[in-house]
Amino acid sequence: MLTQGDAGPLKTEFNFTLRYRLPDTSGDPGVLERHLLDAGCGDALLGVGSPARLALEFCREASSAAEAMRSALGDVQRAVPGAELIEVSPDLVGLTDVADLLGMSRQNMRKLLLAHPQTFPAPVHEGSASIWHLADILSWMQARGSQKVSSELAELAAAALQINVAKEQERLVQHPG
Repeated sequence: MLTQGDAGPLKTEFNFTLRYRLPDTSGDPGVLERHLLDAGCGDALLGVGSPARLALEFCREASSAAEAMRSALGDVQRAVPGAELIEVSPDLVGLTDVADLLGMSRQNMRKLLLAHPQTFPAPVHEGSASIWHLADILSWMQARGSQKVSSELAELAAAALQINVAKEQERLVQHPG
């Protein structure tokens, strides 16, 4: 959905999830929710089902996916200073996840994988449940002329991939070998 602010640039609505490990699990969830609202996370659905974990499903308007994610990351950091980012999604996906996002069947996704073994993106993890970076599959599909991939989803997946890779690079620098 595109909107335009008062003479500002066009904004798009981006839907993504930020998952965190919380520094302190003894706090009141209501207090956490108030801190998040005060910090600007009113456009997120809050999930605290697992101990010491927080998931925020955002629906944020911005001029780019990267801007939407950066602003959400900053808002959460202000609200919960010790929270450790686990993952930004959509990024790591299985074939079923891709099929669901694109309105296809898992069987059709598997057929694409099997029909193009040399060019289909390599998984990040290969096994009984293989995992890919969504951005890799979407760009492969776009290069093949697929009309199923929206530019917003491709932009969102690319921004999530960049943030997750940067987070992992930082982790490796802090904890080498």
